Amino acid sequence: MSKLEVNEKVIRTLAGLLDETDLTEIEYEAEGHRIRLVRGHTVVHAPVAAAPVAAAPLAAPAASEGGVPANAITSPMVGTAYLAGEPGAPSFVKVGDTVREGQTLMIIEAMKVMNPLPSPKAGVVKQILVSDGMPIEFGEPLMVIE
Repeated sequence: MSKLEVNEKVIRTLAGLLDETDLTEIEYEAEGHRIRLVRGHTVVHAPVAAAPVAAAPLAAPAASEGGVPANAITSPMVGTAYLAGEPGAPSFVKVGDTVREGQTLMIIEAMKVMNPLPSPKAGVVKQILVSDGMPIEFGEPLMVIE
C-alpha cells in the first residue's frame, strides 16, 4: 500500500465547496486516492482500485443482502428529497398510485437545483421509503414500484 500524502489545499478547497453549496458531503478522487468530506468530519480512503464509475441504477433488480427492496428506485445523487412540488402541495405520488414511465415521482434538491426524479417504468407505487425534506444519499432506496 502506498503512503497517502494529504494535500491540505485540496481539502480546504473541498471544504469551501461544502460551505458554498450547502452540501453535507463531497468526494474527490485523484491518483488512486479518494478524499470524502462529510460536514462535521473528514474521512480519507486510500488507495482506490482503478474501476470505471457507473451511474446509479434507477431500479434494483432484486433484494440485496443490504436490505434494498426488490424493484426499488434508488437515488441518482446526494441531496434532499421532496415528495411535493412545494410545501403544503399534494405529493407527486402516494402508495397505491399507478404511475407511467417518465412521470415525476419526487424532486431531489442538490446544490440548490431542483431535479425531478422520473419513474424509470410504469407500475404501481408499493412503498415510499423516504419522507419529505429528508436528506438522501447516492444509491439510497427511495421508492418501490412494481
